[in-house]
Amino acid sequence: MNDALALPGALAAPGAPGALAAPATFAERRLFEPIAPRLARFTAPSVPSRAALDALLAEAAPTARSGGGARIRFAAPGEDEAGYEAHIFATGEVPTREGDWHDFFNALAWCAWPRTKACCNRLHLDELRARAAAGLAGRGPRRDALTQFDECGVVVVSADPLVPALLAAHEWEEVFWRRREALQRSTRFLVFGHGSWDQLRAPFPGLCAKALHRVVDPAWLALPAAAALAETDAWLAAHLAAAIGDLSPRSLAPLPLLGIPGVTPDSESAEYYRDTRQFRPQRMPARAAADA
Repeated sequence: MNDALALPGALAAPGAPGALAAPATFAERRLFEPIAPRLARFTAPSVPSRAALDALLAEAAPTARSGGGARIRFAAPGEDEAGYEAHIFATGEVPTREGDWHDFFNALAWCAWPRTKACCNRLHLDELRARAAAGLAGRGPRRDALTQFDECGVVVVSADPLVPALLAAHEWEEVFWRRREALQRSTRFLVFGHGSWDQLRAPFPGLCAKALHRVVDPAWLALPAAAALAETDAWLAAHLAAAIGDLSPRSLAPLPLLGIPGVTPDSESAEYYRDTRQFRPQRMPARAAADA
């Protein structure tokens, strides 16, 4: 996404997968957990209006603010030379197309993750200003990483410290198949990226997210879903703010979403995880590859 007030994602065409589905259809699906209670209330086969989304936000996250402190509301897209993030920062208006699934999921992300969404908005503006002051052109790796995470981010929260290590090493069959039952007891996959929810309406092989890993005390797993989400929202906002200096697209770990148990029935066999077109092995550094 460039700095013009252009919206990510494409308008759902009448024949697009899920275009005529009711949002409630997705409430019981795997990986929609952070927004499931919001999805469940919309049973009509259409995307809710901006007015309905404003009302939902007022109920779900009444203190939601932009990175600049402006009250969040969902507004019709317009022309603003300042750019998408700068517009939200200054006005609190999140450009939202009527009838658009991608923008609908972005609105739900503001409901579920208000602290982190505000933090990302502020970090975008901090980086934009810093680069302008330094005379640097372009968005830079930090803003690219923030946008990637906003679109397809997921927080992997686990009480088992081996899980992040195995995922980072691309040991897909080991973590998703051999340790399948233990993984489902110890680990939660909390989607942040609204683009991922949009794509999960009609999942396709190779669908990948960008993950941040977090190890927690086992007691965290006993938290009610709403409390666990709010606690993770606070953690994620603080983590991104603290890590921004080292943030880049390379610092976000790839995560094949269709490997997570329960996302697709195709994953109910070990053979599924041996398809390297989807479950790619870890890439060796150039020097290590040369020495091998």
